[in-house]
Amino acid sequence: MGLPRVAVIGCGNWGKNLVRNFHHLGALATVCDADHRRLEHVAREHRGVATTDDYESVLKDASVSAIVIATPSDTHFNLAKQALLAGKHVYVEKPLARDVKHAEELDEIATNANLVLMVGHLLLYHPAVNCLKDLIASGELGELLFVRSDRMNFNLGRRDWSVLWDLAPHDISMMSYLLDCESPEVSRVGGWDTLGDGLVDVAYLDLSFPITVNGEQKIIPGQVRNSWIDPQKVVRLTVNGTKKTAVLNDTQQEDKLALHSQTSEGRMVVEYPYYPDGEPLHLECEHFLQCVLRGERPRTDANNAYNVVRVLSDVEKRLSARPGKKSPVVTTR
Repeated sequence: MGLPRVAVIGCGNWGKNLVRNFHHLGALATVCDADHRRLEHVAREHRGVATTDDYESVLKDASVSAIVIATPSDTHFNLAKQALLAGKHVYVEKPLARDVKHAEELDEIATNANLVLMVGHLLLYHPAVNCLKDLIASGELGELLFVRSDRMNFNLGRRDWSVLWDLAPHDISMMSYLLDCESPEVSRVGGWDTLGDGLVDVAYLDLSFPITVNGEQKIIPGQVRNSWIDPQKVVRLTVNGTKKTAVLNDTQQEDKLALHSQTSEGRMVVEYPYYPDGEPLHLECEHFLQCVLRGERPRTDANNAYNVVRVLSDVEKRLSARPGKKSPVVTTR
């Protein structure tokens, strides 16, 4: 059986990377976007790939078996639902939806129709993240004490209501995956609307991760910090353990993952574990195609996505009283 034929919906800043990877994998059939200039660029860069601004025509195309959605997050539910009802397998960028009930509905439709529904939680395919997961499971870090994820950049092209809907899905999905926790809980939220435009652009979440260790329940505290107003890009995960502290700095070209420990004499030791090379997005796209071919449930399925949507929906309710200019909103349980 040959590779599934894929249509990518949306070829903007992130969608163009999906276009590139599915084309390299030999699966790209069509690209759909409302912006004709983007489509002209795709036609020049990827010879033989069809382009259209008509989503309905893509859904009716019998040669297309899978739809990849890379559009603004508030459109994900409707586009994914239409694709599933048209009998197409679906890969949708994070978040799966903006409402918990919508996430459940999409999962139900896909399950009943025996279709693959995958969410683009990219970091679960990152070789360094998977190396760290193995190290945590092996006890290399000792007992876990705290986990923190910082994700910051400078972004004026804001399409989400909150920086958390834009950036935090990466952090929440990655932290839950590393800790084998299916139900993280929010204990505190802080958000600031620094420009007074109704958009929370700096925020943090305090989280609790219930896990089972040797048959006993334990809570690992954690924090997510996100910003759209930081001119220095930060993509850093820190996992503190009783033996070692792991730091995954994804802005570095090499040695992204480092283990820090201290000798009995007080000397700091830094180790750089080996992990295989590989572009995470390429691995993620390849995984989607294999799941479609084999009829398997993807690593980042609707269950994985559901908890991210659940946490962020909870956060949105807490921040529903939108702040005025430069005023903070801080809520607790």
